[in-house]
Amino acid sequence: MINEIKQDAQLRMEKSLETFKHHIAKVRTGRAQPSLLDGIQVEYYGALTPLCQLANVVAEDARTLAVSVFDRSLIGAVEKAILTSDLGLNPSSAGTTIRVPLPPLTEERRRDLIKIVKGEAEQGKVAVRNVRRDANDQIKALLKEKEISEDEERKAQDEIQKITDLYVKKVDEVLADKEKELLDF
Repeated sequence: MINEIKQDAQLRMEKSLETFKHHIAKVRTGRAQPSLLDGIQVEYYGALTPLCQLANVVAEDARTLAVSVFDRSLIGAVEKAILTSDLGLNPSSAGTTIRVPLPPLTEERRRDLIKIVKGEAEQGKVAVRNVRRDANDQIKALLKEKEISEDEERKAQDEIQKITDLYVKKVDEVLADKEKELLDF
């Protein structure tokens, strides 16, 4: 029973870490990354559709993304969606390909992005701690129902804390990597 709680907690903490990584992947660094356009939705036959389902996005070079739209009639809509997104990008179409040059980041903007990433990291840590709290509550419920002893409860809570510390450390490592990436010129 305790092992199931620990495995569930570890699985949920891993999902929290992956969610954090996914959120900060959208934060623009100085380099062109196709994942930058993942959050963009395009109006397609009356429905909002993710850009990745309508086009192929590749990094042409360090500062340019190339978007190859599958349906030529959508080029204008895709260009408009990229332009109106909150990413501050100016796409230009060249035939069937849309080129998206990434402007260099100013020092001030880099600092702002680091603050955003730190906020996301804190949310990731809170999610991990919430998983710990849920697991500890489940263990306390087992103790209350006399299914485990107090020693087993203490040992299980210590193990849950070790798992929590590991995932908080992983969040910090991912944060440090992203900060370094943002500060590289």
